[in-house]
Amino acid sequence: MSLDVLPQNATATPVFETEEQILARVRNQARKNKIRTWSLRALLVALWLGSWELTASLWIDPFFYSKPSLIWDRLVEWFTEGTQFGSIWLQLYTTVQEAVLGFVIGTVAGVVLGVLLGRSRYWADVLAPFIKALNAVPRIVLASLFIIWFGLGLSSKVATVVVLVFFAVFFNAFTGAREVDGNVINNARILGASKRQVLTSIVLPSATTWILSSLHTAFGFALIGAVVGEYAGASKGLGLLISNAQGTFDAAGIYAGMIVITVVALVAEWIIGLAEGRLLKWRPSQAAAGHGGM
Repeated sequence: MSLDVLPQNATATPVFETEEQILARVRNQARKNKIRTWSLRALLVALWLGSWELTASLWIDPFFYSKPSLIWDRLVEWFTEGTQFGSIWLQLYTTVQEAVLGFVIGTVAGVVLGVLLGRSRYWADVLAPFIKALNAVPRIVLASLFIIWFGLGLSSKVATVVVLVFFAVFFNAFTGAREVDGNVINNARILGASKRQVLTSIVLPSATTWILSSLHTAFGFALIGAVVGEYAGASKGLGLLISNAQGTFDAAGIYAGMIVITVVALVAEWIIGLAEGRLLKWRPSQAAAGHGGM
């Protein structure tokens, strides 16, 4: 039996990957990681729901704790037959409308006032005690007061949402405006930039990251404000469904309302994430910034 031996002066030819091959390999690995992540998430959810269903069927009373099968039946009933107060889509539209209107108003007010006070130390010092006092007020309790002022309609719910959203956005916008590099502003002024140009071309873009990061939390507060306002008093909305379910000891209805609200919040989070990605395309990535000085 003979063996072929390579000559001693023979060298292995290195294998180089093309750019397309590297990109394809990276995309393939990212796809595998994503599949693995979602599979693990699905497994955890299945284990959680399965253990809940089993526990509620054998050891605990489903009347008080409900179980996934009952919650699913309630969701199917709502989306096929409707609720006691009309179509589920009407309830969903009402809550989302209140949340979105209050979110927009609260965000605009928070950004404008936050940026203006962030660039004006004098007025920030003057208004600081009042802003701190308003922030200390239990804003959820204001929902009842707004119902007395504005009634059971849309206005009272929007007012509750605005109060919750405003402070979540205001403090981030204020901090973002304060964190702008003073040297950049001074250089712009030396070059002849007006106060308005400094505000729109330097301060706002620099504070954008702070402002957008607050929007993720702010919309969650918007949904909370809308639901709490409906819970306190309303003629329609998801908060009314949850309040009615509580009054009739319908645990499955409470969980079903929570699930619908959670889905709305996740969809809104995804939309805000897309908007954030588009608005921050100008910002260099951390990796690029790290290699910039090499």
